[in-house]
Amino acid sequence: MTGGLESSFLTGARSARYFPVDSGLEVAFAGRSNSGKSSAINAITGRTRLARTSKTPGRTREINFFAVADDRRLVDLPGYGYAKVAADVREQWRTLLEHYFSERQSLRGLFVTVDIRRGLGELDQIMLDWGARARVPATVLLTKSDKLSRSAARRSRQELAANLGGVPVLAFSALDRDGVEPAREQLAAWLGLTAIAAGR
Repeated sequence: MTGGLESSFLTGARSARYFPVDSGLEVAFAGRSNSGKSSAINAITGRTRLARTSKTPGRTREINFFAVADDRRLVDLPGYGYAKVAADVREQWRTLLEHYFSERQSLRGLFVTVDIRRGLGELDQIMLDWGARARVPATVLLTKSDKLSRSAARRSRQELAANLGGVPVLAFSALDRDGVEPAREQLAAWLGLTAIAAGR
């Protein structure tokens, strides 16, 4: 495979009735608004514009599904934790996400993006708990690791890993490519792909 993971937008769903058929395999990405989730998706897949990036928190308001080869999908979950989003919208997101985790049989892996400067928040832990209840393995990406020194980033990763009791934690930077290859290998394993080629 060359030029990254071949992928295309499949559908956006604001309610469960618009989810694609629950077959094959899919991997979800979750994270607080402005945690670098879209940049992480693009870096891992090697597709510069697969997930839309924005400086406006709370931009993603639906679950976006992206098709990849052989009935495989990537799933971009709505960013959470943005205070200016109306309470009823936040509740709608929560209901949608909880339904997704509890009902989606094709879900095989979960990446949770956490800004390394902010650390794991309550809502990040909820995502991990929902994944655990669904028996879906998770990996935490400590994004924006380029904002810290290497020693500080390593210390943050070690401290979080010690507190999570076995959930893998990767220091990650879409800018410096830190952690991109291990995350790419994990994505390929969850999707049952031989490899995901590097791309820009």
